[in-house]
Amino acid sequence: MCGILAIIGKGKDEKLVQQLSKRMSHRGPDESDIYVTEKGHILSHERLSIIDLHTGRQPIQGTSSAWMVHNGEIYNHQELRDTILKHHTFRTTSDSEVIVHLYEEYGYDFCNLLDGMFAFVVINGDDFIAGRDPLGIKPMYYGLDERGRIYFASEMKAIADQCKTFSTFPPGHYYTPQTGFVKYYRPQWEDASKAVDDVDYSAIRETLTEAVKKRLMSDVPVGVLLSGGLDSSLTSSIAAREMKKLGKPLHSFSIGLDASAPDAVAARKVAEFLGTEHHEIHFTIEQGIAILDKLIWHLETYDVTSVRASTPMYFLSQAITDLGVKVVLSGEGADEIFGGYLYFRNAPSAADFQKETIERVQKLFTADLLRADKSTMAHGLEARVPFLDKKFLELAIKIKPEEKQPKTYDGVEKYILRKAFDTPDEPYLPAEVLWRQKEQFSDGVGYSWIDTLIEYCSAQVTDEEMERAEERFPYNTPATKEAYYYRSVFHKYFPQVSAAQTVRKWIPKWQENTDPSGRANAAHINADTLIAQAKTEA
Repeated sequence: MCGILAIIGKGKDEKLVQQLSKRMSHRGPDESDIYVTEKGHILSHERLSIIDLHTGRQPIQGTSSAWMVHNGEIYNHQELRDTILKHHTFRTTSDSEVIVHLYEEYGYDFCNLLDGMFAFVVINGDDFIAGRDPLGIKPMYYGLDERGRIYFASEMKAIADQCKTFSTFPPGHYYTPQTGFVKYYRPQWEDASKAVDDVDYSAIRETLTEAVKKRLMSDVPVGVLLSGGLDSSLTSSIAAREMKKLGKPLHSFSIGLDASAPDAVAARKVAEFLGTEHHEIHFTIEQGIAILDKLIWHLETYDVTSVRASTPMYFLSQAITDLGVKVVLSGEGADEIFGGYLYFRNAPSAADFQKETIERVQKLFTADLLRADKSTMAHGLEARVPFLDKKFLELAIKIKPEEKQPKTYDGVEKYILRKAFDTPDEPYLPAEVLWRQKEQFSDGVGYSWIDTLIEYCSAQVTDEEMERAEERFPYNTPATKEAYYYRSVFHKYFPQVSAAQTVRKWIPKWQENTDPSGRANAAHINADTLIAQAKTEA
Protein backbone atom coordinates (compact mmCIF):
# COMPACT_ATOMS: atom_id res chain seq x y z
CA MET A 1 0.00 0.00 0.00
CA CYS A 2 1.34 3.40 -0.81
CA GLY A 3 1.05 6.63 -2.74
CA ILE A 4 2.13 6.77 -6.37
CA LEU A 5 2.89 9.65 -8.69
CA ALA A 6 3.85 9.30 -12.36
CA ILE A 7 4.51 12.05 -14.89
CA ILE A 8 4.70 11.18 -18.57
CA GLY A 9 6.60 13.88 -20.43
CA LYS A 10 9.96 15.61 -20.23
CA GLY A 11 11.14 18.64 -18.36
CA LYS A 12 9.54 18.35 -14.93
CA ASP A 13 11.97 19.26 -12.14
CA GLU A 14 12.85 16.17 -10.10
CA LYS A 15 12.98 18.03 -6.79
CA LEU A 16 9.54 19.51 -7.40
CA VAL A 17 8.18 16.04 -8.16
CA GLN A 18 9.61 14.78 -4.89
CA GLN A 19 7.80 17.61 -3.08
CA LEU A 20 4.54 16.78 -4.85
CA SER A 21 4.91 13.14 -3.92
CA LYS A 22 5.57 14.06 -0.30
CA ARG A 23 2.09 15.54 -0.11
CA MET A 24 1.04 11.90 0.09
CA SER A 25 3.71 10.77 2.55
CA HIS A 26 0.98 9.72 5.00
CA ARG A 27 0.10 6.93 2.54
CA GLY A 28 3.61 5.52 2.68
CA PRO A 29 5.57 6.47 5.79
CA ASP A 30 8.13 3.64 5.51
CA GLU A 31 10.12 4.52 2.36
CA SER A 32 10.23 7.04 -0.47
CA ASP A 33 11.92 6.79 -3.84
CA ILE A 34 11.89 8.30 -7.31
CA TYR A 35 13.10 7.19 -10.74
CA VAL A 36 13.63 9.26 -13.89
CA THR A 37 13.61 7.16 -17.06
CA GLU A 38 15.99 7.59 -19.99
CA LYS A 39 13.19 9.40 -21.82
CA GLY A 40 12.68 11.84 -18.95
CA HIS A 41 9.45 10.39 -17.54
CA ILE A 42 9.21 10.22 -13.74
CA LEU A 43 7.89 7.60 -11.30
CA SER A 44 7.66 8.37 -7.58
CA HIS A 45 6.55 6.20 -4.69
CA GLU A 46 5.69 6.61 -1.00
CA ARG A 47 5.76 3.12 0.53
CA LEU A 48 3.82 1.41 3.28
CA SER A 49 5.58 -1.95 3.66
CA ILE A 50 3.13 -4.87 3.79
CA ILE A 51 4.62 -7.62 1.60
CA ASP A 52 8.40 -8.16 1.22
CA LEU A 53 9.50 -5.69 3.85
CA HIS A 54 13.16 -5.72 2.85
CA THR A 55 13.48 -5.83 -0.96
CA GLY A 56 10.09 -4.62 -2.19
CA ARG A 57 11.06 -0.99 -2.65
CA GLN A 58 9.49 0.83 -5.60
CA PRO A 59 9.72 1.89 -8.41
CA ILE A 60 10.48 -1.67 -9.55
CA GLN A 61 12.29 -2.54 -12.77
CA GLY A 62 11.08 -5.40 -14.91
CA THR A 63 13.27 -7.75 -16.91
CA SER A 64 14.80 -4.95 -18.98
CA SER A 65 13.63 -1.40 -19.66
CA ALA A 66 10.14 -1.33 -18.10
CA TRP A 67 9.57 0.28 -14.69
CA MET A 68 6.47 0.42 -12.50
CA VAL A 69 4.81 1.82 -9.38
CA HIS A 70 1.80 0.25 -7.72
CA ASN A 71 -0.59 1.05 -4.89
CA GLY A 72 -2.56 -1.88 -3.49
CA GLU A 73 -2.28 -5.64 -3.03
CA ILE A 74 -2.25 -8.45 -5.60
CA TYR A 75 -3.61 -11.47 -3.74
CA ASN A 76 -2.82 -14.00 -6.50
CA HIS A 77 0.76 -12.84 -7.07
CA GLN A 78 2.28 -16.16 -5.99
CA GLU A 79 -0.04 -18.11 -8.28
CA LEU A 80 0.98 -15.86 -11.19
CA ARG A 81 4.66 -16.35 -10.38
CA ASP A 82 4.21 -20.11 -10.26
CA THR A 83 2.24 -20.40 -13.52
CA ILE A 84 2.15 -17.95 -16.42
CA LEU A 85 5.20 -16.00 -15.17
CA LYS A 86 7.30 -18.97 -14.06
CA HIS A 87 9.92 -18.33 -16.77
CA HIS A 88 10.45 -14.74 -15.60
CA THR A 89 13.25 -13.73 -13.26
CA PHE A 90 12.01 -11.59 -10.37
CA ARG A 91 14.01 -9.01 -8.46
CA THR A 92 11.82 -9.05 -5.30
CA THR A 93 9.18 -11.15 -3.57
CA SER A 94 6.79 -8.18 -3.61
CA ASP A 95 3.26 -8.83 -4.85
CA SER A 96 3.56 -5.64 -6.90
CA GLU A 97 6.32 -6.89 -9.18
CA VAL A 98 4.03 -9.27 -11.10
CA ILE A 99 2.43 -6.23 -12.77
CA VAL A 100 5.52 -5.20 -14.73
CA HIS A 101 6.16 -8.82 -15.76
CA LEU A 102 2.57 -9.23 -16.94
CA TYR A 103 3.07 -6.13 -19.08
CA GLU A 104 6.24 -7.65 -20.55
CA GLU A 105 4.43 -10.92 -21.22
CA TYR A 106 1.06 -9.69 -22.51
CA GLY A 107 1.37 -6.03 -23.43
CA TYR A 108 -1.71 -4.09 -22.39
CA ASP A 109 -4.15 -6.98 -21.95
CA PHE A 110 -3.47 -8.28 -18.46
CA CYS A 111 -5.57 -6.40 -15.89
CA ASN A 112 -8.19 -9.15 -15.74
CA LEU A 113 -5.46 -11.54 -14.60
CA LEU A 114 -4.97 -9.56 -11.41
CA ASP A 115 -6.93 -10.49 -8.29
CA GLY A 116 -6.66 -7.66 -5.84
CA MET A 117 -6.91 -3.92 -5.40
CA PHE A 118 -4.60 -1.76 -7.44
CA ALA A 119 -3.68 1.47 -9.11
CA PHE A 120 -0.47 1.26 -11.14
CA VAL A 121 1.64 2.84 -13.87
CA VAL A 122 4.16 0.96 -16.02
CA ILE A 123 6.57 2.92 -18.25
CA ASN A 124 8.70 1.37 -20.99
CA GLY A 125 10.51 3.94 -23.13
CA ASP A 126 7.71 6.22 -24.35
CA ASP A 127 5.10 3.52 -23.98
CA PHE A 128 3.09 3.29 -20.78
CA ILE A 129 -0.02 1.82 -19.21
CA ALA A 130 -1.98 3.00 -16.18
CA GLY A 131 -4.70 0.86 -14.63
CA ARG A 132 -7.16 0.82 -11.74
CA ASP A 133 -8.84 -2.13 -10.03
CA PRO A 134 -12.38 -3.18 -11.06
CA LEU A 135 -14.30 -1.17 -8.44
CA GLY A 136 -11.82 1.56 -7.55
CA ILE A 137 -10.87 0.28 -4.11
CA LYS A 138 -7.59 2.14 -4.56
CA PRO A 139 -7.82 5.78 -5.63
CA MET A 140 -6.21 7.30 -8.70
CA TYR A 141 -6.43 10.63 -10.49
CA TYR A 142 -5.07 11.76 -13.85
CA GLY A 143 -4.48 15.15 -15.42
CA LEU A 144 -2.79 17.25 -18.11
CA ASP A 145 -0.57 20.29 -17.60
CA GLU A 146 -0.06 23.24 -19.92
CA ARG A 147 2.77 21.44 -21.75
CA GLY A 148 0.74 18.30 -22.41
CA ARG A 149 2.42 16.14 -19.77
CA ILE A 150 0.19 13.43 -18.31
CA TYR A 151 -0.01 12.94 -14.55
CA PHE A 152 -1.23 9.97 -12.53
CA ALA A 153 -1.46 10.08 -8.73
CA SER A 154 -3.06 8.31 -5.79
CA GLU A 155 -4.43 11.55 -4.42
CA MET A 156 -5.61 14.74 -6.05
CA LYS A 157 -3.49 16.95 -3.81
CA ALA A 158 -0.32 15.82 -5.60
CA ILE A 159 -1.41 17.15 -9.00
CA ALA A 160 -4.28 19.63 -8.58
CA ASP A 161 -2.12 22.76 -8.78
CA GLN A 162 0.09 21.32 -11.51
CA CYS A 163 -2.58 20.41 -14.07
CA LYS A 164 -4.89 22.65 -16.05
CA THR A 165 -7.47 19.84 -16.07
CA PHE A 166 -7.71 16.63 -14.06
CA SER A 167 -10.26 13.97 -13.13
CA THR A 168 -10.84 10.67 -11.37
CA PHE A 169 -9.37 7.67 -13.17
CA PRO A 170 -12.34 5.38 -13.89
CA PRO A 171 -12.37 2.01 -12.07
CA GLY A 172 -12.13 -1.14 -14.17
CA HIS A 173 -10.21 0.68 -16.91
CA TYR A 174 -6.67 0.98 -18.17
CA TYR A 175 -5.17 3.78 -20.23
CA THR A 176 -2.41 3.69 -22.85
CA PRO A 177 -1.23 6.25 -25.44
CA GLN A 178 -2.31 3.85 -28.20
CA THR A 179 -5.80 2.98 -26.95
CA GLY A 180 -6.92 5.75 -24.62
CA PHE A 181 -9.23 4.45 -21.88
CA VAL A 182 -10.27 0.81 -22.21
CA LYS A 183 -12.90 -0.81 -19.99
CA TYR A 184 -11.38 -4.21 -19.19
CA TYR A 185 -13.79 -5.22 -16.40
CA ARG A 186 -17.12 -6.27 -17.91
CA PRO A 187 -18.82 -8.57 -15.39
CA GLN A 188 -22.18 -10.18 -16.08
CA TRP A 189 -23.64 -8.69 -12.92
CA GLU A 190 -23.60 -5.19 -14.45
CA ASP A 191 -26.56 -6.32 -16.58
CA ALA A 192 -29.61 -6.22 -14.29
CA SER A 193 -31.42 -8.73 -16.50
CA LYS A 194 -28.83 -11.38 -15.54
CA ALA A 195 -30.00 -11.40 -11.90
CA VAL A 196 -31.91 -14.66 -12.24
CA ASP A 197 -30.02 -17.04 -9.93
CA ASP A 198 -31.54 -18.79 -6.94
CA VAL A 199 -29.76 -18.14 -3.67
CA ASP A 200 -27.19 -20.72 -2.61
CA TYR A 201 -26.48 -20.11 1.06
CA SER A 202 -23.55 -22.53 1.18
CA ALA A 203 -21.92 -20.86 -1.80
CA ILE A 204 -22.37 -17.42 -0.18
CA ARG A 205 -20.68 -18.67 2.97
CA GLU A 206 -17.83 -20.47 1.20
CA THR A 207 -17.06 -17.70 -1.28
CA LEU A 208 -16.96 -14.99 1.37
CA THR A 209 -14.76 -17.21 3.54
CA GLU A 210 -12.28 -17.55 0.67
CA ALA A 211 -12.41 -13.79 0.09
CA VAL A 212 -11.51 -13.13 3.72
CA LYS A 213 -8.83 -15.81 3.77
CA LYS A 214 -6.89 -14.40 0.81
CA ARG A 215 -6.99 -10.93 2.38
CA LEU A 216 -5.11 -12.13 5.44
CA MET A 217 -1.99 -12.27 3.22
CA SER A 218 0.58 -10.08 4.96
CA ASP A 219 4.09 -9.88 6.37
CA VAL A 220 2.85 -7.51 9.11
CA PRO A 221 0.10 -7.76 11.78
CA VAL A 222 -3.51 -7.83 10.53
CA GLY A 223 -6.58 -6.63 12.44
CA VAL A 224 -10.30 -6.16 11.83
CA LEU A 225 -12.54 -3.13 12.01
CA LEU A 226 -15.44 -4.26 14.17
CA SER A 227 -18.38 -1.87 14.34
CA GLY A 228 -20.75 -4.50 15.70
CA GLY A 229 -22.85 -4.31 12.55
CA LEU A 230 -23.48 -7.38 10.42
CA ASP A 231 -20.84 -6.74 7.75
CA SER A 232 -17.78 -6.10 9.90
CA SER A 233 -18.88 -8.73 12.41
CA LEU A 234 -19.05 -11.43 9.72
CA THR A 235 -15.64 -10.60 8.25
CA SER A 236 -14.25 -10.54 11.81
CA SER A 237 -15.81 -13.92 12.59
CA ILE A 238 -14.35 -15.54 9.48
CA ALA A 239 -10.96 -13.94 10.08
CA ALA A 240 -10.95 -15.12 13.70
CA ARG A 241 -11.57 -18.70 12.57
CA GLU A 242 -8.77 -18.53 10.01
CA MET A 243 -6.29 -16.93 12.40
CA LYS A 244 -7.10 -19.55 15.02
CA LYS A 245 -6.08 -22.24 12.51
CA LEU A 246 -2.76 -20.43 12.16
CA GLY A 247 -2.37 -20.14 15.92
CA LYS A 248 -2.33 -16.36 15.74
CA PRO A 249 -4.33 -13.79 17.73
CA LEU A 250 -6.69 -11.39 16.00
CA HIS A 251 -6.93 -7.77 17.05
CA SER A 252 -10.32 -6.10 16.67
CA PHE A 253 -11.04 -2.39 16.84
CA SER A 254 -14.21 -0.35 17.41
CA ILE A 255 -14.97 3.30 18.03
CA GLY A 256 -17.73 5.36 19.59
CA LEU A 257 -18.35 8.56 21.46
CA ASP A 258 -18.43 6.50 24.65
CA ALA A 259 -18.90 2.94 25.88
CA SER A 260 -22.68 3.18 25.44
CA ALA A 261 -22.62 3.97 21.70
CA PRO A 262 -24.74 1.46 19.70
CA ASP A 263 -21.78 0.13 17.74
CA ALA A 264 -19.48 -0.06 20.76
CA VAL A 265 -21.97 -2.18 22.71
CA ALA A 266 -22.52 -4.60 19.82
CA ALA A 267 -18.80 -4.77 18.98
CA ARG A 268 -18.01 -5.72 22.57
CA LYS A 269 -20.44 -8.63 22.37
CA VAL A 270 -18.92 -9.85 19.12
CA ALA A 271 -15.33 -9.53 20.33
CA GLU A 272 -16.12 -11.50 23.48
CA PHE A 273 -17.91 -14.15 21.42
CA LEU A 274 -15.02 -14.46 18.94
CA GLY A 275 -12.24 -14.21 21.51
CA THR A 276 -10.40 -11.37 19.76
CA GLU A 277 -8.00 -9.01 21.43
CA HIS A 278 -10.41 -6.09 21.40
CA HIS A 279 -9.57 -2.40 21.48
CA GLU A 280 -12.31 0.15 22.01
CA ILE A 281 -11.52 3.73 21.06
CA HIS A 282 -13.51 6.81 22.09
CA PHE A 283 -13.49 10.32 20.68
CA THR A 284 -15.31 13.46 21.70
CA ILE A 285 -17.55 15.55 19.49
CA GLU A 286 -15.21 18.48 20.13
CA GLN A 287 -12.26 16.46 18.84
CA GLY A 288 -14.25 15.48 15.77
CA ILE A 289 -15.13 19.05 14.95
CA ALA A 290 -11.55 20.17 15.54
CA ILE A 291 -10.14 17.91 12.81
CA LEU A 292 -12.76 18.62 10.12
CA ASP A 293 -10.45 20.92 8.20
CA LYS A 294 -7.58 18.43 8.11
CA LEU A 295 -9.95 15.56 7.45
CA ILE A 296 -11.46 17.14 4.33
CA TRP A 297 -7.93 17.79 3.03
CA HIS A 298 -7.22 14.08 3.42
CA LEU A 299 -10.56 12.92 2.00
CA GLU A 300 -10.64 15.22 -1.03
CA THR A 301 -14.42 15.31 -0.97
CA TYR A 302 -17.21 17.51 0.37
CA ASP A 303 -19.85 14.77 0.35
CA VAL A 304 -21.79 14.98 3.61
CA THR A 305 -21.99 11.24 4.26
CA SER A 306 -18.29 10.75 3.63
CA VAL A 307 -17.24 13.50 6.02
CA ARG A 308 -19.61 12.36 8.78
CA ALA A 309 -18.47 8.73 8.63
CA SER A 310 -14.79 9.45 8.04
CA THR A 311 -14.33 11.33 11.28
CA PRO A 312 -14.61 8.30 13.59
CA MET A 313 -12.72 6.17 11.07
CA TYR A 314 -9.89 8.74 11.08
CA PHE A 315 -9.51 8.57 14.86
CA LEU A 316 -9.80 4.79 14.85
CA SER A 317 -7.09 4.45 12.18
CA GLN A 318 -4.72 6.61 14.18
CA ALA A 319 -5.19 4.45 17.27
CA ILE A 320 -4.69 1.25 15.25
CA THR A 321 -1.37 2.31 13.73
CA ASP A 322 -0.21 3.54 17.13
CA LEU A 323 -0.59 -0.11 18.25
CA GLY A 324 1.61 -1.32 15.39
CA VAL A 325 -1.10 -2.81 13.16
CA LYS A 326 -0.79 -1.92 9.45
CA VAL A 327 -3.62 -3.90 7.83
CA VAL A 328 -7.31 -4.23 8.69
CA LEU A 329 -10.29 -5.96 7.13
CA SER A 330 -13.39 -3.82 6.67
CA GLY A 331 -17.01 -4.49 5.70
CA GLU A 332 -17.53 -2.05 2.82
CA GLY A 333 -19.72 -3.26 -0.03
CA ALA A 334 -22.25 -5.52 1.66
CA ASP A 335 -24.93 -2.84 1.91
CA GLU A 336 -24.64 -2.08 -1.78
CA ILE A 337 -24.61 -5.72 -2.89
CA PHE A 338 -27.57 -6.82 -0.76
CA GLY A 339 -29.56 -3.59 -0.60
CA GLY A 340 -28.76 -3.09 3.06
CA TYR A 341 -29.46 0.61 3.42
CA LEU A 342 -32.84 1.22 5.01
CA TYR A 343 -34.13 3.19 2.03
CA PHE A 344 -34.05 -0.01 -0.04
CA ARG A 345 -37.20 -1.02 1.83
CA ASN A 346 -39.00 1.62 -0.22
CA ALA A 347 -37.94 0.28 -3.64
CA PRO A 348 -41.04 0.41 -5.87
CA SER A 349 -40.23 -2.89 -7.61
CA ALA A 350 -37.76 -5.77 -7.71
CA ALA A 351 -36.31 -4.36 -10.95
CA ASP A 352 -35.72 -0.98 -9.30
CA PHE A 353 -34.15 -2.71 -6.31
CA GLN A 354 -31.71 -4.61 -8.54
CA LYS A 355 -30.74 -1.57 -10.62
CA GLU A 356 -30.06 0.41 -7.47
CA THR A 357 -27.78 -2.28 -6.01
CA ILE A 358 -25.78 -2.36 -9.24
CA GLU A 359 -25.51 1.41 -9.41
CA ARG A 360 -24.45 1.64 -5.77
CA VAL A 361 -21.69 -0.93 -6.29
CA GLN A 362 -20.49 0.87 -9.40
CA LYS A 363 -20.35 4.19 -7.54
CA LEU A 364 -18.66 2.88 -4.41
CA PHE A 365 -15.40 4.53 -5.47
CA THR A 366 -17.02 7.95 -5.00
CA ALA A 367 -18.32 7.19 -1.51
CA ASP A 368 -17.53 4.36 0.93
CA LEU A 369 -14.38 3.19 -0.84
CA LEU A 370 -13.02 6.73 -0.98
CA ARG A 371 -13.80 7.16 2.71
CA ALA A 372 -12.35 3.80 3.70
CA ASP A 373 -9.11 4.36 1.80
CA LYS A 374 -8.37 7.97 2.62
CA SER A 375 -9.41 8.02 6.26
CA THR A 376 -7.27 4.94 6.97
CA MET A 377 -4.36 5.88 4.72
CA ALA A 378 -4.22 9.27 6.43
CA HIS A 379 -2.38 7.27 9.09
CA GLY A 380 -0.66 4.69 6.88
CA LEU A 381 -3.24 1.95 7.49
CA GLU A 382 -4.34 -0.42 4.73
CA ALA A 383 -8.03 -1.41 4.60
CA ARG A 384 -9.05 -4.58 2.71
CA VAL A 385 -12.64 -5.25 1.66
CA PRO A 386 -13.62 -8.95 1.29
CA PHE A 387 -17.20 -8.27 0.17
CA LEU A 388 -15.86 -6.75 -3.05
CA ASP A 389 -14.01 -9.88 -4.09
CA LYS A 390 -14.71 -10.50 -7.80
CA LYS A 391 -16.00 -14.04 -7.28
CA PHE A 392 -18.26 -13.01 -4.43
CA LEU A 393 -19.68 -10.13 -6.46
CA GLU A 394 -20.49 -12.38 -9.40
CA LEU A 395 -22.26 -14.81 -7.09
CA ALA A 396 -24.16 -12.37 -4.89
CA ILE A 397 -25.36 -9.64 -7.23
CA LYS A 398 -26.85 -12.12 -9.70
CA ILE A 399 -29.28 -13.54 -7.12
CA LYS A 400 -32.90 -12.76 -7.98
CA PRO A 401 -33.81 -9.37 -6.49
CA GLU A 402 -37.09 -10.81 -5.22
CA GLU A 403 -35.02 -12.90 -2.81
CA LYS A 404 -33.06 -9.86 -1.58
CA GLN A 405 -35.83 -7.37 -0.98
CA PRO A 406 -36.30 -6.69 2.74
CA LYS A 407 -40.11 -6.68 2.61
CA THR A 408 -40.00 -10.29 1.48
CA TYR A 409 -38.61 -11.30 4.86
CA ASP A 410 -40.51 -9.24 7.43
CA GLY A 411 -38.44 -6.15 6.88
CA VAL A 412 -34.99 -7.64 7.61
CA GLU A 413 -32.42 -6.10 5.30
CA LYS A 414 -29.58 -8.28 3.98
CA TYR A 415 -31.62 -11.35 4.85
CA ILE A 416 -29.64 -13.56 2.47
CA LEU A 417 -26.34 -12.70 4.14
CA ARG A 418 -27.77 -13.23 7.61
CA LYS A 419 -29.38 -16.52 6.63
CA ALA A 420 -26.17 -17.83 5.03
CA PHE A 421 -24.30 -17.45 8.32
CA ASP A 422 -27.12 -18.52 10.63
CA THR A 423 -25.56 -21.88 11.56
CA PRO A 424 -26.79 -22.84 15.06
CA ASP A 425 -24.51 -25.89 15.35
CA GLU A 426 -21.40 -23.78 14.83
CA PRO A 427 -22.53 -20.13 15.15
CA TYR A 428 -20.55 -17.36 13.51
CA LEU A 429 -22.11 -14.61 15.63
CA PRO A 430 -24.49 -14.13 18.56
CA ALA A 431 -28.08 -14.15 17.27
CA GLU A 432 -28.77 -10.64 18.53
CA VAL A 433 -25.88 -9.33 16.40
CA LEU A 434 -26.55 -11.49 13.37
CA TRP A 435 -30.10 -10.13 13.20
CA ARG A 436 -29.37 -6.61 14.44
CA GLN A 437 -30.94 -3.74 12.49
CA LYS A 438 -28.70 -1.75 10.19
CA GLU A 439 -26.88 1.26 11.66
CA GLN A 440 -24.90 3.43 9.29
CA PHE A 441 -21.40 3.99 10.64
CA SER A 442 -21.84 7.71 11.34
CA ASP A 443 -24.97 6.91 13.39
CA GLY A 444 -23.60 3.89 15.20
CA VAL A 445 -20.76 5.76 16.91
CA GLY A 446 -23.40 7.73 18.82
CA TYR A 447 -26.46 9.62 17.57
CA SER A 448 -25.33 12.93 19.08
CA TRP A 449 -22.33 13.00 16.72
CA ILE A 450 -24.38 13.88 13.64
CA ASP A 451 -26.86 16.08 15.48
CA THR A 452 -24.12 18.20 17.04
CA LEU A 453 -22.17 18.29 13.79
CA ILE A 454 -25.20 19.72 11.99
CA GLU A 455 -25.60 22.35 14.71
CA TYR A 456 -21.93 23.34 14.55
CA CYS A 457 -21.84 23.66 10.76
CA SER A 458 -25.09 25.63 10.75
CA ALA A 459 -23.56 28.12 13.17
CA GLN A 460 -20.57 28.65 10.84
CA VAL A 461 -22.65 29.59 7.80
CA THR A 462 -24.86 32.68 7.62
CA ASP A 463 -28.26 32.89 5.98
CA GLU A 464 -26.79 35.36 3.49
CA GLU A 465 -24.08 32.89 2.50
CA MET A 466 -26.70 30.21 1.90
CA GLU A 467 -28.74 32.60 -0.23
CA ARG A 468 -25.67 33.19 -2.41
CA ALA A 469 -24.53 29.56 -2.42
CA GLU A 470 -25.27 29.07 -6.11
CA GLU A 471 -23.29 32.18 -6.98
CA ARG A 472 -20.22 30.95 -5.10
CA PHE A 473 -20.60 27.27 -5.97
CA PRO A 474 -22.46 27.00 -9.29
CA TYR A 475 -21.43 23.36 -9.67
CA ASN A 476 -22.98 20.92 -7.17
CA THR A 477 -24.45 23.79 -5.15
CA PRO A 478 -24.75 22.83 -1.46
CA ALA A 479 -28.35 22.58 -0.24
CA THR A 480 -27.75 22.76 3.54
CA LYS A 481 -25.49 24.73 5.81
CA GLU A 482 -23.63 21.57 6.77
CA ALA A 483 -22.93 20.85 3.09
CA TYR A 484 -21.93 24.49 2.53
CA TYR A 485 -19.41 24.36 5.36
CA TYR A 486 -17.74 21.20 4.02
CA ARG A 487 -17.68 22.67 0.53
CA SER A 488 -16.01 25.83 1.81
CA VAL A 489 -13.21 23.87 3.46
CA PHE A 490 -12.78 21.74 0.34
CA HIS A 491 -12.64 24.86 -1.85
CA LYS A 492 -9.89 26.33 0.32
CA TYR A 493 -7.62 23.42 -0.57
CA PHE A 494 -9.00 22.52 -4.00
CA PRO A 495 -10.42 25.64 -5.69
CA GLN A 496 -10.26 24.18 -9.19
CA VAL A 497 -13.49 23.37 -11.04
CA SER A 498 -11.92 20.01 -11.95
CA ALA A 499 -11.61 19.24 -8.24
CA ALA A 500 -15.28 19.98 -7.51
CA GLN A 501 -16.27 17.77 -10.43
CA THR A 502 -14.57 14.70 -8.92
CA VAL A 503 -17.13 14.61 -6.07
CA ARG A 504 -20.44 12.76 -6.14
CA LYS A 505 -23.09 13.24 -3.45
CA TRP A 506 -24.46 10.19 -1.61
CA ILE A 507 -28.24 10.66 -1.50
CA PRO A 508 -30.78 7.97 -0.53
CA LYS A 509 -33.67 7.27 -2.89
CA TRP A 510 -37.34 6.64 -2.30
CA GLN A 511 -37.73 8.65 0.92
CA GLU A 512 -38.92 12.16 1.71
CA ASN A 513 -36.03 13.10 3.97
CA THR A 514 -32.91 13.06 1.80
CA ASP A 515 -30.47 13.43 4.70
CA PRO A 516 -28.02 10.52 4.25
CA SER A 517 -28.21 9.31 7.85
CA GLY A 518 -29.93 5.96 8.29
CA ARG A 519 -32.06 7.59 10.97
CA ALA A 520 -33.67 9.73 8.27
CA ASN A 521 -35.54 6.64 7.12
CA ALA A 522 -38.87 5.92 8.81
CA ALA A 523 -37.87 2.28 9.14
CA HIS A 524 -35.30 3.10 11.80
CA ILE A 525 -36.83 1.65 14.96
CA ASN A 526 -35.60 3.91 17.74
CA ALA A 527 -35.27 6.98 15.61
CA ASP A 528 -36.14 10.57 15.60
CA THR A 529 -37.05 10.05 11.95
CA LEU A 530 -36.62 13.70 11.16
CA ILE A 531 -33.02 13.67 12.47
CA ALA A 532 -32.92 17.32 13.07
CA GLN A 533 -34.91 18.02 9.91
CA ALA A 534 -35.19 21.66 10.84
CA LYS A 535 -31.42 21.88 11.24
CA THR A 536 -30.64 20.26 7.89
CA GLU A 537 -32.93 22.73 6.16
CA ALA A 538 -31.50 25.70 8.01
